[in-house]
Amino acid sequence: MRMTPQRQLVLDALVELEHATPEQVCQHVRRTTPSVNITTIYRTLELLESLDLVHHTHLGHGAPSYSVHEHKHVHLVCHRCGRVDEVPRTVMDELSGTLRTAQGFVLDASHLALSGTCRTCSQETP
Repeated sequence: MRMTPQRQLVLDALVELEHATPEQVCQHVRRTTPSVNITTIYRTLELLESLDLVHHTHLGHGAPSYSVHEHKHVHLVCHRCGRVDEVPRTVMDELSGTLRTAQGFVLDASHLALSGTCRTCSQETP
């Protein structure tokens, strides 16, 4: 595949933003190339993911978040304040073993986000 200027802009945006939705990537790319539309961003992200150059995670309701880095962590998403923390995938080892033994299911924790309440929000009084 040829590296077009638009593909390079999308990759550059993801490198700078680290984790970003297609809309965030589009806003970033439009700073230098205002004519790029959101459809181009979505198609480019799909292509780059099929080439294993970017990876996505669903951090909640809405658009996925993309990154150029392989997700070697699990995202912890606070449903109150929106904070996103990362923990090593090894936190899922016990559950993964249980699922494999009980169901024959092999867990892929590379696209995983867990929803809950962060420490700060948990300590606040409702």
